[in-house]
Amino acid sequence: MHNLHSFHRPLGRTGLTVSPLGLGTVKIGRNQGVKYPSGFELPDDQQVRELLAQSRDLGINLLDTAPAYGISEQRLGPLLRGQRQEWVLCTKVGEEFENGESHFDFSARHTRHSVERSLQRLHTDYLDLVLVHSNGDDLTVLADEVYPALQQLKQEGLIRAFGFSGKTVDGGLQALAEGDCAMVTWNLREQTERPVLDYALSQDKGILVKKALASGHICLQGEDPVRAGFELVFSHPAVGSAIIGTINPVHLAQNVATVATILQQAAPSGVSARPR
Repeated sequence: MHNLHSFHRPLGRTGLTVSPLGLGTVKIGRNQGVKYPSGFELPDDQQVRELLAQSRDLGINLLDTAPAYGISEQRLGPLLRGQRQEWVLCTKVGEEFENGESHFDFSARHTRHSVERSLQRLHTDYLDLVLVHSNGDDLTVLADEVYPALQQLKQEGLIRAFGFSGKTVDGGLQALAEGDCAMVTWNLREQTERPVLDYALSQDKGILVKKALASGHICLQGEDPVRAGFELVFSHPAVGSAIIGTINPVHLAQNVATVATILQQAAPSGVSARPR
């Protein structure tokens, strides 16, 4: 079995059901100021259309985007026309990327503006998940207006769940206490955020993993480091999905096959999906 259809699982108590791998879309919208081992050209619309179709065929239903990902949202909207019910759409607020530089705004006014703009760009009337794109000063960001603004947007039905993509343990813990989901760094090189995973498991909160393969750098070393990386990621039962940012169809299929094999081997006999 080399697809993920039977391994979809709940993302904490959000009510969302996600594939264990999500497709990160920074590479369809931005190739400036990104931390990858080598440069790349943005794929054209047909290439993105084929990548999305391949992802669906492989059992991926989670798409991760952000205003800071250049023109990612604007490109996805038209390409997803007629497919809205088949995807879990996750975007962000807080970080803007303009003229080759990032800047941040965590005010209530900007948060609402950003969500309404994402709805327009993505051609949808609701977002499944919105994460705060932290600048790294996590506790200060959480003390700002952004979380109450997202709570209000959730109550209005514009978003189904919200959370935080941060860089610290304290930030992740507070973000989960007050929100639905945290996106954490969790890979063979970086495991300091494990307490956030443990807390999420105890409270049945959602966890998404970023940099599961250390932004591609892990692929440059060792014997089958991709399998080892994914084995670590899915060794923690709090993990809902790991976001992979590839635009290479071969790499995408290989990642899915690796994860499907790991999850199948980890599942109890006769059970496809990992129980939470």
